[in-house]
Amino acid sequence: MSLGKPIQLRGQSSRSLQYAASGACTTGVEWFKVEVFALEAFFAMRLITILNQCHHFRGFVYEGARFSPGERTSIEVQLRPRRGSAVICSGCHRPAPGYDHLAQRRFEFIPVWGFLVFLLYRMRRVHCRTCGIVVEEVPWAAGKHQLTKVYLQFLAHWARQLSWQETAEAFRTSWEKVCQAVEYVVTWGLEHRTLGPIQAIGVDEIQYAKGHKYLTLVYQIDAHLTRLLWLGKERTVETFEGFFTMIGKEWAAQIEFVCSDMWKPYLRVIGEKCSQALHILDRFHIMAKMNEALDDVRAAESRKMAEEGHEPLLKKSRWCVLKRKANLTPQQRFRLRDLLRYNLKTVRAYLLKEDFQQFWEYDSPPWAGKFLDEWCRQTMRSRIEPMKKIAKMLRAHRDLILNYFKAKKQFSSGVVEGLNNKAKVTMRKSYGFRTFRITELALYHALGKLPEPELTHEFY
Repeated sequence: MSLGKPIQLRGQSSRSLQYAASGACTTGVEWFKVEVFALEAFFAMRLITILNQCHHFRGFVYEGARFSPGERTSIEVQLRPRRGSAVICSGCHRPAPGYDHLAQRRFEFIPVWGFLVFLLYRMRRVHCRTCGIVVEEVPWAAGKHQLTKVYLQFLAHWARQLSWQETAEAFRTSWEKVCQAVEYVVTWGLEHRTLGPIQAIGVDEIQYAKGHKYLTLVYQIDAHLTRLLWLGKERTVETFEGFFTMIGKEWAAQIEFVCSDMWKPYLRVIGEKCSQALHILDRFHIMAKMNEALDDVRAAESRKMAEEGHEPLLKKSRWCVLKRKANLTPQQRFRLRDLLRYNLKTVRAYLLKEDFQQFWEYDSPPWAGKFLDEWCRQTMRSRIEPMKKIAKMLRAHRDLILNYFKAKKQFSSGVVEGLNNKAKVTMRKSYGFRTFRITELALYHALGKLPEPELTHEFY
């Protein structure tokens, strides 16, 4: 049976497709075969039209589309070079004479209507004077990737919203391909991002594996931009120096503010590599250390009362003294009120901690310094060893703590702690990455705010 007349469309329904064959279609089976053929031809024509609108590649032509032989779960789109178009060398990116053709390759494209889509193309080799005989450069793929560039970006976008495994299951692909997509986007973004100028940075560490394995994270915390700048393995002097090596002396000299905790390797490197910046100690960690000291006092006093047979006054009182007053539940408020009637070390330590909260309300560095000196003097006379240890620590870092007020309270590590929480969520979504390289890719992808290659069409 041959088709004698072209397809004619009447209306919008597929039932309106009419065909006239040179021989009469005498059976329903023959009519059904002709109708299915017409539907597939119409579908291929419309799909190619959509592809030309969304992803038109200069120098190449979509030749046809069909369902994959033997299965109807994937669509194959054939590509060929446009006549007279130049062949581009993948090494030097310049036109070069063609050499021969390789076997046909399949490039995975974005799924359409629940169907997997593949681009089919026979790669040409070129005889380049500079690079020798190499494979041509094609605009829809990079290197030896089996995925198209647009599909790599598509998967990478969803990998930022979901876990990598969930992304792979949603689009019927593998975890490894999602990883390739993230690696492609992150590598391109790191090569094309603009580092400076950087006004303020924050440095901190997070645990990323079992045992004492840490990552050093450096964030940009400017008012207009917060992002992950760099991360390194471990939290040593050599690790942190790698950040300043990466940005160079020019950008390091322009940093005005640095926020960190009291980890000695960080303090040392900041003093050597970024001495012109105003170094601000982390308010969050200062209060965390104070809460640890208060909890040590409460636990020790509770054990002593139990050993001496006294009434367990401090039982179930931990969060009553550690939480801020505004966050206490009604029951905890009554429990705290009853506890404050007793002359206990825990009560005196709690009052010292609450008194210190006034320190953060000052605006003038000299007045804040006077309050800090007086608070440390009273604490050293309290005969509460954990709190005396905190007072010694504050005296040792007095100038760095007062820099918070010299910076007019514009910068603190609160932003850093928020970004750290996002980093932990990113790692927790996958129940932990097994290698440092994969962890690095995931964190840059989620927090780096890296640029991405431009597309001819936005899918999201």
